[in-house]
Amino acid sequence: MSRPRSLGWPITLGVVLIVLLVALMIGWVVLSIQEGTWGLLTVGTIFLVLVLVGVVLYLTIAVTQISLNQRQSNFIDSVTHELKSPIASLKLYLQTLSRRNVPEAQQADFYRFMLADLDRLDTLINHMLDAARLDQIPLDGELLDLELAPILESCALTVCLRYRIPAETVSLDLAPTVVRGRPIDIEMVFRNLIDNAVKYSGTQAKIGVESWANIRGMVVTRVSDNGPGIPAKLRRKIFGRFVRLGNELERAQTGTGLGLFIVRTLVKRMRGKITVRGRGPRPGTVFEVELPGHALPASDVSRPAVVAVGLKHG
Repeated sequence: MSRPRSLGWPITLGVVLIVLLVALMIGWVVLSIQEGTWGLLTVGTIFLVLVLVGVVLYLTIAVTQISLNQRQSNFIDSVTHELKSPIASLKLYLQTLSRRNVPEAQQADFYRFMLADLDRLDTLINHMLDAARLDQIPLDGELLDLELAPILESCALTVCLRYRIPAETVSLDLAPTVVRGRPIDIEMVFRNLIDNAVKYSGTQAKIGVESWANIRGMVVTRVSDNGPGIPAKLRRKIFGRFVRLGNELERAQTGTGLGLFIVRTLVKRMRGKITVRGRGPRPGTVFEVELPGHALPASDVSRPAVVAVGLKHG
């Protein structure tokens, strides 16, 4: 069954109906004035205004519903692909191992590939669980003052281990700061951002993570990459639920379209802000997260400060 891919037809229909209603209203008013039927003019005008409001509401609901259907279709395509690909791969390797005498060196490769497929399935399940947790409003007792630098270091290391890349791929420049929130929420935000940065930058990934406190009582964290970048007109769209740019069945990168939706939802819940921009003349994307927090005095740092090996903030 074909799925709607364009919002053009409901918008066109809605605009045509609105134009016709406005023309009918003007004609009604002119005719009523000429005939001198003021009571009929009042009743008719109220009726036409109500119809016009109904048409506008219909247009709004129709566009919203079609957009939601598109995102849900995108999500179904994505999850189906994410499930079928590793399962088919695992089945092929297991059938080969069970039916043939495979050399030990090749067996080791097969086991490595199967572990990678299991990691892919595990990541998909974690994304689904993370999205489900968004409905759980944190209690006051769950909110803690957390030192941000160790969390960012842990996120960077986790992502590097997942993609089997050197830890130096992610360059850290972290001032001692404290933010308030749940550890799991803050970890989800920055793990998703660093994961996306590595995933979309390819084999030559160079990721920068820097964090500091500003004078407005906020802790600013930037995650930058050297990937292809995001067109300016699409930068707000990427934070929607199930949104992934391009054709789901033709894309090379894995994912569900939930990562950045989770990030934005959690940042807003923590009364923060997230923005995205390009890197000027250079290729790549910069995500900047602001969370309520403050600098940590040197005497209160519970661990050595991270040595900056990459980006410097201005």
